Amino acid sequence: MSANLQIRKIKTQDLDFIYKSICELENEILEFEVFKAIFNENISNPKNLYLIAENENEALGFISFHTQKLLHHCGLVGEIQEFFIHQNYRGQGVGRLLINEILNFADQNNLKSIEVTTNKKRVENVAIYENLGFTLSHNKFTIYK
Repeated sequence: MSANLQIRKIKTQDLDFIYKSICELENEILEFEVFKAIFNENISNPKNLYLIAENENEALGFISFHTQKLLHHCGLVGEIQEFFIHQNYRGQGVGRLLINEILNFADQNNLKSIEVTTNKKRVENVAIYENLGFTLSHNKFTIYK
């Protein structure tokens, strides 16, 4: 891993990298203008934390994190919405650095918990998240419309 690795908040100029990454993650081409509007809304929301990892040459990965107050937790909780590391940089600690920034944010803001969901098709992610300290504790049910 490069010694010049930097983690910073995502800015509007990071849109193209985030768009390409999400399309790769979801294995589909998303409608760009709709994506752009949601991206700009989400990165400007103070309840969200969007971080990018980069070296001096390129972006390596990113993480998006949303917080909300939930009754059943009686406090603030956070959920990782998207988490992507470019294929060339996986297994090199980039993801752990991004997760550590989320953990620091959670500590500073007294979050009750951090949640992450992964698609059942991505079976390898279970081991990755467990290695990062997460516990497989819930089932998630979805209806698509």
